[in-house]
Amino acid sequence: MGRQIAVVGGGAAGMMAAIGAAGEGAAVTVYEKNDRVGKKILSTGNGRCNFSNEAMGAKFYHGSVKVLADEILSSFGVAQTKAFFESLGMRIRARDGYLYPASDQASTVLDLLRYELDRRHVTVHTEEAVQTLSFDQDRAQFLIGLRGKEAFYDAVILCCGGKAAPNTGSDGSGFRLAKQFGHRIVRPVPALAALVCKEPFYKQVAGVRCDAELTLSVSGKEAGRERGELQLTDYGLSGIPAFQLCRTAAYALLDKKPVTVRVCFLPDFDKDSCGSFFRERLASHGEDGMDVFLTGIVNKKINRLLLKLAGIRETERAKEISPAAFARLQGLYLGLETAVTGTNGFDRAQVCAGGVECSEVTKHLMSKKQPGLYFAGEILDIDGFCGGYNLQWAWSSGTVAGRAAASDVR
Repeated sequence: MGRQIAVVGGGAAGMMAAIGAAGEGAAVTVYEKNDRVGKKILSTGNGRCNFSNEAMGAKFYHGSVKVLADEILSSFGVAQTKAFFESLGMRIRARDGYLYPASDQASTVLDLLRYELDRRHVTVHTEEAVQTLSFDQDRAQFLIGLRGKEAFYDAVILCCGGKAAPNTGSDGSGFRLAKQFGHRIVRPVPALAALVCKEPFYKQVAGVRCDAELTLSVSGKEAGRERGELQLTDYGLSGIPAFQLCRTAAYALLDKKPVTVRVCFLPDFDKDSCGSFFRERLASHGEDGMDVFLTGIVNKKINRLLLKLAGIRETERAKEISPAAFARLQGLYLGLETAVTGTNGFDRAQVCAGGVECSEVTKHLMSKKQPGLYFAGEILDIDGFCGGYNLQWAWSSGTVAGRAAASDVR
């Protein structure tokens, strides 16, 4: 019989770790605190499961040692991931480089992984939370403490996730287990979550979606810029461009630094071209009231908000607006500044930034502090952009850790 391997956490990374270890001949047991494995997968990609992306590399990830991301993605990358799922019977569809199951159902990905666990004879214990983890020097094995029982293993792979979406089981318990072996935990914060803003006017534009560019500033210095479909909520900024900036904003706020975002509602214009656009419009529509004059530029609710902020009445005729007022209005279209006071919490974040310090693990994701202890997935301080990058990290890191644990690769 091969090595006895325990996988703590039955999410995306945990299932791949189990499959990878079993493929190398190990006897694998998965412990999952939920009533089923892979619960979080079902909510990814709005239920369609954007499981990877054809554009891949460390530049799409944040973390303490990004070179580790390149190392792991080189060992098991997009091509290997596609081949793996196709070998299980899944047809794949690409949309602008974003990869989905052709069924457009996240349940397809989960079901195929569950079937593969069965085929590999992986033992899965659901509703079983690992209470304690230690290393028995006399037996040279890990001792896992469960409710009313214990079990010994040659190696353990921690795939417990971070703290995002705690209702799916990621409650930070893996950090506690890692700390017991002396690992440093980079402060966890929500990532890929909406930004909460100070101004009260967001209720006027809640529900609006628009193409926009967001520029994030921390202590007055630009710290990030993203363009995409912005979703305005009653409390602030959501959608992919806001999500991409969340991690940076969250860490800055944690350090008590002032954070602002400039929202450009006309991202294809600069100051000169915007001025020319409005002058041409004035020449042909100067007799119109401002509510009519602005129709068609952006969403009606945004037009009304910016008029109000510029101090211009909707009923005023365009040609009667002073140059100074027009300049204020143009400035708002090109850069409405808003103060960020927070982010949505872990319960509404897609992923968690922070985690086990990556310099403390080998290129095979084994602990440098405790041989035989491995990590995979979100528990490590590596998190990706929107677009399938976090699931790819789960597939890649899970496979690398699982194969290494089974073969005792250090």
